[in-house]
Amino acid sequence: MALRPATRDDIPRIMQLLAEDQISEQRDDPNGDMTPYLAAFDAIAADPNNGLYAWEEDGEIVGCFQLTFLPGLLLKGGWHAQIEGVRVDGRFRGRKIGEQMLSEAVRMSQARPDCRVLQLTTNKDRRDAQRFYRRLGFVASHEGMKLKL
Repeated sequence: MALRPATRDDIPRIMQLLAEDQISEQRDDPNGDMTPYLAAFDAIAADPNNGLYAWEEDGEIVGCFQLTFLPGLLLKGGWHAQIEGVRVDGRFRGRKIGEQMLSEAVRMSQARPDCRVLQLTTNKDRRDAQRFYRRLGFVASHEGMKLKL
């Protein structure tokens, strides 16, 4: 088992993971045209403050997340780490893979100079995910809002 930076070739599998839940399956098509997802990967890979990661078990990608570092004026000019797209293949849940991935994200964030906070958003309907994040020490301190464009 290992966490590694994702590659362009990993995108179809990562899209399967991301679309595995009831919310994402309505927004994304992991069996369709990969062109927009590959373009997004290229943009992520070209940005030194952005990373897409894959968790492997026996040569199979079973987990993923994106970690982005954002500069800001708040917190005395501190950086924020933003984790998104955290997924673990349903067949592998309960094996602490999610915990290990989040632990790695925390470690990477702490290693970044002046990074003061690791934050995430999760859909209000993802109650199991909310329990998971709380168990790992995340606090629902803010109300997130989105505007669809």
